[in-house]
Amino acid sequence: MTRGIWKGPFVHPSLLKKVDKIKDKGKKLPIKTWSRNSTIIPEFVGHSFLIHNGRTFIPITVSEEMVGHKLGEFSPTRKFSGHTPADKKAASDGSAPSGGTKTAPGGSSSSPSSPKTSTTAAAPAAKGKDDAKK
Repeated sequence: MTRGIWKGPFVHPSLLKKVDKIKDKGKKLPIKTWSRNSTIIPEFVGHSFLIHNGRTFIPITVSEEMVGHKLGEFSPTRKFSGHTPADKKAASDGSAPSGGTKTAPGGSSSSPSSPKTSTTAAAPAAKGKDDAKK
């Protein structure tokens, strides 16, 4: 549920005080804040903020397009490391030996057309697809 219009946007009172102080000084030092749920208002345009993401402070300079959004929207809390292919994951785990031939867990060499190799590789993928459909 959203905030009532008659209440106006929420801005933490201490954040408003800090912005007013900086306007009076003339120096535009970054304002450090933990108030991620504060709405960006037109008085914030041109100021720089250090917004806490739970671990570090992310520097943000407010522009006109940001007005109406929350400060926390511009400070992501989760780091996306990207999607890695299965072969890169196996190589980083050390489970896949280096070299041209792959060996089975028992130590015997098997060809890629072997049903033993294809069923073990296809079974987890098929299971994941069925789970995703449910």
